[in-house]
Amino acid sequence: MAEGSVERRLAAILAIDVAGCSRLMGADEDGTLAALKAHRAVTKPIGEGHGGRVVGTAGDGELWEFLSVTEAVLCAVEVQTIMAERNSEVPSGRQMLYRIGINLGDVMIDGADIHGDGVNIAARLEALAEPGGICISQMVLETVRDRLNVAFDDLVEVEVKNIARPIRAWRWSPAPFAVEAPLALPDKPSLAVLPFDNMSGDEEQEYFADGITEDITTALSRISNFFVIARNSAFSYKGRSIDVRQVGRELGVRYLLEGSVRKAGDRMRITGQLVDAETGAHLWADKFDSSAEDVFELQDRVTAAVAGAIEPSVTKAEIIRAGLKPTDNLQAYDYLLQALGASELYSREGVEQAIRLSRHATEMDPKYAQAYAYIAHWIQLQYIYGWLDNEEQEIQEGIGFSYLAVQLQPNDPTVLTQAAFALGHLNVDLATAIPWFDRALALNPNSAMAFGRGAVVRNFAGEYATAAEHAERAIRLSPFDTFIFAFSMARGVSHLMRRELSDAVSWTRKAAQENPRHSSTFLNLASALAHSGQLEEARSVMNHFLELRPVSSVAWELQRRRYPMDDFNYLLEGARTAGLPE
Repeated sequence: MAEGSVERRLAAILAIDVAGCSRLMGADEDGTLAALKAHRAVTKPIGEGHGGRVVGTAGDGELWEFLSVTEAVLCAVEVQTIMAERNSEVPSGRQMLYRIGINLGDVMIDGADIHGDGVNIAARLEALAEPGGICISQMVLETVRDRLNVAFDDLVEVEVKNIARPIRAWRWSPAPFAVEAPLALPDKPSLAVLPFDNMSGDEEQEYFADGITEDITTALSRISNFFVIARNSAFSYKGRSIDVRQVGRELGVRYLLEGSVRKAGDRMRITGQLVDAETGAHLWADKFDSSAEDVFELQDRVTAAVAGAIEPSVTKAEIIRAGLKPTDNLQAYDYLLQALGASELYSREGVEQAIRLSRHATEMDPKYAQAYAYIAHWIQLQYIYGWLDNEEQEIQEGIGFSYLAVQLQPNDPTVLTQAAFALGHLNVDLATAIPWFDRALALNPNSAMAFGRGAVVRNFAGEYATAAEHAERAIRLSPFDTFIFAFSMARGVSHLMRRELSDAVSWTRKAAQENPRHSSTFLNLASALAHSGQLEEARSVMNHFLELRPVSSVAWELQRRRYPMDDFNYLLEGARTAGLPE
């Protein structure tokens, strides 16, 4: 074969990945990665022993090519049998369960890469497999039916994403063993909006597809009849081949909304499909076209269609109320989407870039309330990390932007939440901040951010029991949230201030694992450890805290006191014992 040419051949393709890997990574990133490497060290020789070769990897997933279909199926069964044995020695909730899909089809071999429908169908079959199980195509079954003593159950024909025709699939499942119980479904229609695919052929438009997803999530969450999973947890599935039933169990929802955004020039198309997460059935699908300038009207149409498909009793007035627009200026909206992406780095440079982009948004639309609220929030972040250059001036600007944002949009839950969080830190105006959180929750009862960030500020007011309840609610609404470390920290602080040291250590330690760069967590953890007599670990944690926040001292922290004085002195007493300098 000439160099650079593409070879076509019939091959058995085995696709394998880890069910619920996002949850495992969220609980213990280092441990999960180590376990994955250990399992692969065992399974790779099995594949090679059956004549297979790895032709692709992506995160926790792999693609294998086999020249024999029989060997591919034997390999899959052997791998799942070995994994069942290995998982039997692992505590419930930490088991690593593989899903395997096998297809026989025509593939294109291009150097080290492999392409074609044969590969795509194998990936879709893998997503249909039960955790610990195998799913094969009809052609694979016909080939091995009389050769192997392996029983497969008929799934009949199933529709799968991005494959034009239905697939006849067959599934093998292992004997069950203990796994973590799924979350109980809420007593109202429950929904997660999965990240919409960017179909524009331009990676720079990825943030735009993410923004569309977030805005539809926000709009649906304002409908009080629904229980809507927060954006950050849903985004943990971004770019992954998923099993809708598994995602439904992990998030505790009945419905999943999937979709795509294609933006070309001044034209835009949004497609969406609603899936029953218990059965995998498609309940609704539609596409919406418009000019890019009418993007907000397009979002309203998608939101209304989904609401009607899930819960016909939702009134038209509720849907209209859910369609509040942050701005009519598409360029300003675009700047804020880019700013939100930059801020997720939680670095000094990323936050500074986010503020610059948001200032551009306010120049394009001087009445853009969300942009002002986010600038205030990011100034607050700079304040607590010690990143402000002109502290007094910038604090006053942040406070002013908080009040301005709410003045411009007093009924926007996002504005109320971000502005309240900023005020709670910048000038501890709790008499204003807490009612703003309450109003945000009245407008959007599914806002993980309003519950979680509100829990942090309620601790400032000494409302420790309420803070714990709201932090717990935030974690349930968004169990894979990128901001979950703050929810856990709020829970830990609520226990520390009530002198419940065992729970304080547990929750602040969890927060530290979830974000090892958030300095405030380590101040609270060091204090909790010192008060509980764990002095060696307390000193180690304090050393890490001072690396993250070298400007800190007892005097510096006192200038930034936000908790009731007696409780703050208790926190500082533990911090002193752990080694916080005067």
